[in-house]
Amino acid sequence: MPGYLYLAIAIVMEVIATSSMKALDGFNKPLPLILVVVGYSVSLFLLSLVVKTVPVGVAYAIWSGLGIVLVSIVALVIYQQKLDLSAIIGMGLIVAGVVFIQLFSKTAGH
Repeated sequence: MPGYLYLAIAIVMEVIATSSMKALDGFNKPLPLILVVVGYSVSLFLLSLVVKTVPVGVAYAIWSGLGIVLVSIVALVIYQQKLDLSAIIGMGLIVAGVVFIQLFSKTAGH
């Protein structure tokens, strides 16, 4: 189970880093730059630990899929970036894919 705890933290750090990129303003703002560098560094370090116990394809699918959805939610809340119906449906399919992997895949590390 520590692999999935590390994966959850890695996802949160990736979301913080990716969401901070819009505020970088061409690398002119130090706080967003620190959030991007630290967020991605921690995220990738934790992801490297995750793949010791979770198959790399499964770990990456969860990390990237949930990251896409969570970054979109953060962008809506912080930057008022709305999604159209096609984007919402597509992200719903991503979430469904992650859930499907967790429920039915024998390689998901259960």
